[in-house]
Amino acid sequence: MPEVITTELNMLEQVDLKPYNTFGLSAFARYFCSVTSVNDLQRALAFAKEIDLPVFILGGGSNILLREDFPGLVIRIALEGIVSHPQDDGSVIVTAASGENWHGFVEYCLHNGFYGLENLALIPGSVGAAPIQNIGAYGVEVKDSITELQLLDCDSMSIEVMTAEQCDFGYRDSIFKNELKGRKIVLSVSFRLHTTPDVNLVYGALAQALAQTTDSPRPQDVFDAVCQIRRSKLPDPKILGNAGSFFKNPVISVMQYEKVLQLFPTIPSFPVDQRTVQKKYNEAVDAVKIPAAWLIEQAGWKGKTLGGATVYHLQPLVLVNSGNASADEIVALAGQVMESVKAQFEIVLEPEVQWIPAK
Repeated sequence: MPEVITTELNMLEQVDLKPYNTFGLSAFARYFCSVTSVNDLQRALAFAKEIDLPVFILGGGSNILLREDFPGLVIRIALEGIVSHPQDDGSVIVTAASGENWHGFVEYCLHNGFYGLENLALIPGSVGAAPIQNIGAYGVEVKDSITELQLLDCDSMSIEVMTAEQCDFGYRDSIFKNELKGRKIVLSVSFRLHTTPDVNLVYGALAQALAQTTDSPRPQDVFDAVCQIRRSKLPDPKILGNAGSFFKNPVISVMQYEKVLQLFPTIPSFPVDQRTVQKKYNEAVDAVKIPAAWLIEQAGWKGKTLGGATVYHLQPLVLVNSGNASADEIVALAGQVMESVKAQFEIVLEPEVQWIPAK
């Protein structure tokens, strides 16, 4: 049993983080605590500051790769609560605490007649992690619905509010992964949702799946279809440890795409928003997004194994812990996939998963 260091915060020493990450990797935190209030979070940060410990903020553990033991304090955010405020224009502002389970929150909204998040169903993780990663799926990104965030400043311990516009959202990116990394902690997220049913079917595969069952899809139909598609392609982390999509879909210039197209005429591409392009190239460039899964499969990695790590046979974008994989094996497999794709297509893959510590 881990030793209790402070009973007030239930601060524990030498805690195995295996139950707290969906890859199912064993790594020990020197200190660990779960916080259920802002006051507890402030006290935990003060504890770390007092003895000069590094801090890692843990949400659902669904987008991290623990490469080694953590020598400081891991704080698991367990803040809960959801409130809604109807607006005069027929919309509703729904605010959820950062520790709420993301999929559970999407279900809550749907069951209460708050629409707009159905395409993001079954994404693992917490509400607090959603804006940091700017999660997205099936034609929707979470930034499309966020209005503001409540944050804790790690230095001043003060509570602040940041608008969506200030978050500098991009493709799987935000200010919290860059300038504000390690400086702010998300306490709650507010979303503007619809109270009149409205569905987003811009994603072709989703529209095709729904067309087979109904001519007039409702938000519940979209939710059910997304869950069915995801379950058919993605492994359950309770059975096969994984962190969902391991790689981002690369964004490349149209000029580079046309060169690759000459050698690989079937390579698919999708539009990409200009804000993402601007962040990548620091200028206006015509660019497209390439499916990383297609690149990995064409490079021959689908189903390949290295030690206990495997490229999932149904979705090559996912790396799984197929047995007792070590972090080193997953890192090595990811590295070989990236090298192979770069050699064949001259396209660089970037991990979407956060490596702890950073590589």
